[in-house]
Amino acid sequence: MKLTDNEKRDVVKLIEEGKVLPEKYRFLLFDESKQVELTWNGKSDEVTNVVLPFQIIEQIDEPRNEEVKMTQGSFDFASGRQMTGWTNKLIWGDNKYILSSLKNGPMKEEIEKEGGIKLIYIDPPFDVQSDFSMKVNVGGENYRKKPNVLEHMAYRDTWGKGTDSFLSMMYERLILMKDLLADDGSIFVHCDYRLSGRMRLVLNEVFGDDGFANEIIWQGTAGDTSSKNKKFIKSHDTIFYFRKNKSNFIWNDTFQDYSPESKKLYKHEDENGRYMTGGNVSNPGGGGYVYDLGYGEKVPSRGYAMPKETAEKWIEEGLLIVEKDKVPTKKQYMSEGVRCVDVWSDISNTRGKQVTGYPTQKPIELLRRIIGAASNDGDIVCDFFAGSGTTAHVAEQLSRKWICTDLGKFSIHAIRKRMIDVQREQKKEDKHWRAFEILNLGKYQRQHYIYDGKSERDEVKQHQKAQKEKEFERLILEAYQATKIDGFATIHGKKGGDFVSLGPINQPLSRNHVEEVISECLKNNITSVDILGFEYEMGLFPTIQEEAKVKGLRLSYKQIPMEVFDKRAVSKGEIVFHDVAYIEFKPHFNGKKLSVELTDFAVFYNEDNLGINETLRNGESKVVVENGQIVEKKKDKDGIISETILTSDWHDWIDYWSVDFDFESKPEVIKFRTEDGRVEEEWTGNYVFENEWQSFRGKKGKDNLELKSSEREIASSKTKVAVKVVDIFGNDTMKVLEVKV
Repeated sequence: MKLTDNEKRDVVKLIEEGKVLPEKYRFLLFDESKQVELTWNGKSDEVTNVVLPFQIIEQIDEPRNEEVKMTQGSFDFASGRQMTGWTNKLIWGDNKYILSSLKNGPMKEEIEKEGGIKLIYIDPPFDVQSDFSMKVNVGGENYRKKPNVLEHMAYRDTWGKGTDSFLSMMYERLILMKDLLADDGSIFVHCDYRLSGRMRLVLNEVFGDDGFANEIIWQGTAGDTSSKNKKFIKSHDTIFYFRKNKSNFIWNDTFQDYSPESKKLYKHEDENGRYMTGGNVSNPGGGGYVYDLGYGEKVPSRGYAMPKETAEKWIEEGLLIVEKDKVPTKKQYMSEGVRCVDVWSDISNTRGKQVTGYPTQKPIELLRRIIGAASNDGDIVCDFFAGSGTTAHVAEQLSRKWICTDLGKFSIHAIRKRMIDVQREQKKEDKHWRAFEILNLGKYQRQHYIYDGKSERDEVKQHQKAQKEKEFERLILEAYQATKIDGFATIHGKKGGDFVSLGPINQPLSRNHVEEVISECLKNNITSVDILGFEYEMGLFPTIQEEAKVKGLRLSYKQIPMEVFDKRAVSKGEIVFHDVAYIEFKPHFNGKKLSVELTDFAVFYNEDNLGINETLRNGESKVVVENGQIVEKKKDKDGIISETILTSDWHDWIDYWSVDFDFESKPEVIKFRTEDGRVEEEWTGNYVFENEWQSFRGKKGKDNLELKSSEREIASSKTKVAVKVVDIFGNDTMKVLEVKV
């Protein structure tokens, strides 16, 4: 310790007085203190440790089977899931809470049982100016669907302070990712020139200088050659490769992959035209010279030496290349494996037949190289900014297990369709595949927002709980632009001439709640109510709506969007509450064989298109959502506006629908850790939707969307059939119907 007696007294005095030590002591008190430290505005070492239970939304054991399938009670593994054990996971939600729950919650044991997470690839939304809208094909026209406010604010400016906020967001998540990685795990972080320099520094701080393995240059395109900017054309992205442990890591040196740069550096050709790699012959025996091999003098080996017997043996086998005044090289054939250089120009940024409409989609070949090099068969691979799902796609094809997460509902739905397609391809080619499930933090994340994840037991905490509920109630009413009112049990606000009722915070809005609303309205001569809810009890619609209508009461159901948690979005008045969609379907029996026909689907979306007619230029057109229809507006050269409704049929709104023929066969069970550290299970009262049959739009649009399912044999006298519909914007609705055989 390099302190004088006076400095020691000063330090003791400052500590006793509870004061902060001057900066100079940081470098005097510790032998290995950081002389260089990365800092930015808002940087914090605080990392969330919140644990929220995962809610299973849906499970897909296998792609469609058009043959008559026995009921789930007599499940046949030959026609079901092909690989037992681990179920792959697609998780919707904020990856900060997901990472924390994976690290600290019960699922950690499930992950560790599989050997831990061996590889993470992420492509975070580093370009805060990007347009994250999606192209949706409607009636042969492309409608550009904007992201919901939650995604918009999260990707663009939720972190509020530009680059500093982005670095803070990534810093916390990277710390969680490092903790999640197995000891021999690795991470690949994809970024471009806007933040690559700072991202490298953040990664160095989290993983240490020793963790750095490669800075990969991916030249996926030729760049914008039409640009008139007086600078070199930007044509590459950067991928940083870090390892958790510098001496213990997974590396497949013999994966069959090489880049043009590798061939340029190492390519040789023998008399039979075979390609070979070359490299300096190395031997840990020390420096010196290669023995005289017929050139009349010793050949310099630049610090390496080899036994004469080895040299003569390799020459006899035709494997050693020896030229005068040049370093000897040993031939290595491509079949023995070629190590790639760190500049990749052989993988283009085209997406081929797997185009998903997702703007940041990466090519399969890029992920195949990364996953193939840094993981093995059966390893768990993760992507916490999953986007279009290329990581999951390649992991499935390479027999890896996977966990993928994203904040965007559109992303989750795109990955669901993509992975069902992958399952179908694997099945068609008689290859293995693995079941996957869709999860979220759902109502549990809302509960954390209100209660901070704490239990409320004593009187003080109960009071705090009540205050938080009132605060949350005010937030929702503000987002809905309604005025709070008192004096009612189920009515909470008023918007114009309509009253507003808020459903329960932590459970689906039930028939019981709606019946209480109807009763209170009839007593007080209220004729119009908007009911707002996060989730709705299965089978609630549309029967109870008709019951209210008969009694002279108009009920309108609105979905509370997740973006109400963003107070900045609320204050800007950007929250949109959509009407709840409803589904109609008809069961068909052929003996004990049941099929389902989708007969109707309705949505009532609107977007704020005020002033659209004035902003359209002559000769321009735009597709908008208006009064529950998607409309193309055109302004001709004379300024005359015409409109064409693109959603002419109810099924124009449907992107995907699926059937569970025996809905209540699999209870939803969550795992949670008790205060004494034990893991316990609890039935939520809900059931998991087991996706047994599905149809969805392909690249040809709605033409290949089937409206009637294949048949399933029903063994019992009755069953509950669940039908899930996902509309073209990625919003899902489900209805359950009891069917008697």
